Amino acid sequence: MPDGLCGAWHETSRTIFLHDRLSQRQRRCTLCHELIHARHHDPGCGSQYGIKCERRCRRETALALISPVDYGMAETVYEGNAWMMAVELGVTIQVLNDYRQLLYDSGVCVQ
Repeated sequence: MPDGLCGAWHETSRTIFLHDRLSQRQRRCTLCHELIHARHHDPGCGSQYGIKCERRCRRETALALISPVDYGMAETVYEGNAWMMAVELGVTIQVLNDYRQLLYDSGVCVQ
């Protein structure tokens, strides 16, 4: 896989590709992300629907990997420190930030 790309879903061959240098947390998050693309039969980033598909996929990935109870406990214990929270929750900073954006968009206060 090219640098900067963690994974990809190829609809035609029904194959998920993951970069071989991902950490365990990156691999978990990327695989979940690509499985969601696969479930929706997303056409790919280059299509006219790519941005909408990616946005939906990032939301669903965050919701699939972070439980509200675990998030709340991590928020309290680590006082909002994103890096420590992501490590505790077993996700990447991006997935944590996507979850925080969902909370913000729904009107829930976040630090």
